[in-house]
Amino acid sequence: MSMFGGIDASASGLTAERLRMDVISNNIANANTTRSVEGGPYHRRYVVFQPRERGKEDFASTLRQKLDNQAGNGVRAMKIEEDRSQGPLVYDPGHPDANADGYVERPNVNIVQEMVDMITASRAYEANVTAINAAKGMAQNALNIGK
Repeated sequence: MSMFGGIDASASGLTAERLRMDVISNNIANANTTRSVEGGPYHRRYVVFQPRERGKEDFASTLRQKLDNQAGNGVRAMKIEEDRSQGPLVYDPGHPDANADGYVERPNVNIVQEMVDMITASRAYEANVTAINAAKGMAQNALNIGK
């Protein structure tokens, strides 16, 4: 992998982690939303990542790449999925979204889990920035060799 390939792979990680942080922020912002546009409570969302492909390689070349410990080619966000699991039911008969038994389905957003995910995404973002800065430093040092 060339120096610019490493920067490109880290840049794809920056883009992916930024999207992940945006989705997590949206989850936190809607942690108390019991009525959404689709109807019912808000359901948490998450980003699905996939490794970026170098091109149309066959299985043998991909296996050779992995066995030779070659670096990857970055990551891309495939889609934003919705977690359709049911949120907790809370007894609140006075709530406008309460069912006939007086229970309100709350969003399935766990604030603690979202904050852990946010910290993880933030650290991954920082790691990609560090990798880009290291690549820039190596390029600068390579240019200074000829001086």
